[in-house]
Amino acid sequence: MKYTTLGRTGLSVSRIALGCMSYGDPAWRAWVLDDAAAQPFFRTAIDRGITFFDTANMYSHGASEIVTGRALRAMTTRDKVVIATKVFYPVAGPVPQSQGLSRAQILASCDASLKRLGTDYIDLYQIHRWDPATPLDETLEALNALVVSGKVRFIGASSGWAWRMMKALSISELNGWAKFATMQNHYNALYREEEREMIPLCISEGVGIIPWSPLARGLLTRPRPATGLVKTDDTARSGIDTYSVEMYDGPAKWEIVDAVERIARERNVPMAEVALAWLLSRPGVTAPIIGATKLSHLESAVAGVELVLSADDIAAIDAPYVAQPVRGHTD
Repeated sequence: MKYTTLGRTGLSVSRIALGCMSYGDPAWRAWVLDDAAAQPFFRTAIDRGITFFDTANMYSHGASEIVTGRALRAMTTRDKVVIATKVFYPVAGPVPQSQGLSRAQILASCDASLKRLGTDYIDLYQIHRWDPATPLDETLEALNALVVSGKVRFIGASSGWAWRMMKALSISELNGWAKFATMQNHYNALYREEEREMIPLCISEGVGIIPWSPLARGLLTRPRPATGLVKTDDTARSGIDTYSVEMYDGPAKWEIVDAVERIARERNVPMAEVALAWLLSRPGVTAPIIGATKLSHLESAVAGVELVLSADDIAAIDAPYVAQPVRGHTD
């Protein structure tokens, strides 16, 4: 495993993070693995040197945080891992939490996440989306209060417009508050609109980029289907996932998949390794968030960290791309 610094924080993280949305309660999503089934994934991740784990309070209505915290406490020590979670979406339960980023919502949600994770502090606390209904300075002041209290080490943001990210950084700087250290955005070889404004902004401001959906929900891990359909039976999730149809309908989709397949064939490696190596080669990218419901997929992601593509390989994947509408946030 390779390691890098999370933005300008000085916090060391593995070059990939294990995304923990796949672990929790199958009642939430049919493809989610329960506690017992999830354990081998955490064990493999730790054994392969992964130190960065990303979840959210809304995944499996909180069960993902419980499973993640329990596994990490049993398998390693707190100082050897970086735990990230998120706030914004409602969490179901006996007393459902409301949605948003008000001060009350943030403070209460953080306490609930700490309890579910079974930890005294969260390394990276992220807003899952932006909240136009709450003044931005109220959100940022509440996040800063969590940092000052020691409950949170660093704060991060997720998908949204670059102008809003820059406004947040400016407000925090003017007030002497903790600034967003990371941006978890939608970025992969099939979707590169973040290269227009958000990624240059993050590079300029020293914000670490930790992309979600780095393998385009599995489309970059298998050849173009003969039927031209997106859905496959490769995983439980892909068999029922219609979101991929909405997210990835760019005019050059299959040409990019073809390029990844050709390079993978030439190098005798899985397509997932090539797609991940491409993403890790991009400027500003710190640690893509990898989801896995099969151990072979996790092993392939780890191997992808070591794969180095040639300039010609990268150019071949880049060349077919055509600009498309923004996907992954609607605010």
